[in-house]
Amino acid sequence: MKITQTAGRDQLGDFAPMFAHLNDDVLFGEVWNAEAIDIKTKCIITVVSLMASGITDSSLTYHLQNAKAHGVTKEEIAAIITHATMYTGWPKGWAVFRQAKEVWNEREPASSEKERFQKEIFFPIGEPNPYGKYFVGQSYLAQVSKEQIPVFNVTFEPGCRNNWHIHNSKSGGGQMLICVGGRGWYQEEGKDAVELLPGSVVNIPVGVKHWHGAAKDSWFSHLALEIPAEEGSTTWCEPVSEEDYGKLN
Repeated sequence: MKITQTAGRDQLGDFAPMFAHLNDDVLFGEVWNAEAIDIKTKCIITVVSLMASGITDSSLTYHLQNAKAHGVTKEEIAAIITHATMYTGWPKGWAVFRQAKEVWNEREPASSEKERFQKEIFFPIGEPNPYGKYFVGQSYLAQVSKEQIPVFNVTFEPGCRNNWHIHNSKSGGGQMLICVGGRGWYQEEGKDAVELLPGSVVNIPVGVKHWHGAAKDSWFSHLALEIPAEEGSTTWCEPVSEEDYGKLN
C-alpha cells in the first residue's frame, strides 16, 4: 500500500510551500514508500521516535492511528511502548499509553450484542436466567443487592418477555421495576401496554396479572425490587400471545 499525504499542502501550501513539499513529497512520498523497510515497521519506528522525543500531541495520535491501520495490534503496541519505556523514561510511557488506549479502543465493536449492551448500562447483565422456562426468548439475571430489599437486574434480549404472572402474598409484597437501559413494555391484564424507557418506574401491586419484557428491536434491562411480603409467591401463567406482542411497535 502506497503512503500518500496532503496535510502539508492543505495546511501550509500558501504559507510555506517548501515545507509542504518536503512533508508531502519527500517525507511521506519518498521515505515512507522506500521498500527496504515495510510500512508496519516504519509505523513502529515513528511512534518510538516521537515517544523518545517527548512528543505526545496530535502528531503522535496520527501515527498511532497509522500504526493501527497498518496492522499493529493492541498487544503489539502495548509491548512496544513497554519496551521503549525502559529506555525513554516512565513518564513518556504513561503519556503514550494514554493515547494508545484511546486509539485501540475507538470504534471497536463489542464481540457480541450482549457485550455492546453491557457498555450502555451501569448494572451487570449477569448469567442466563434460571427462571427462563417462564420466558419467551433469552433473559439474564444478576443480583444487585441481598440486604434489606432484594434487588435484581433483569435483562431481555430483543423480543424476549416473561409470561403473564401474578405476585401473591398474605400481606405486603408486590414488585417495583426501575428501567435502566434499552426499550421495553409493561402490560396489566385488561389495559394497554405501556412503553418503558430508562428512568421509567413501574409499581406492581399484589394480585395484578401482568407481563414485561423487551421491544422487538431493542435489548432491555430493568431493576426488579421485591417488596417484603408475608407468604409471598408468584403464579406463572400463559405466555403473551405472538399476535398481541406483534401489535406492539
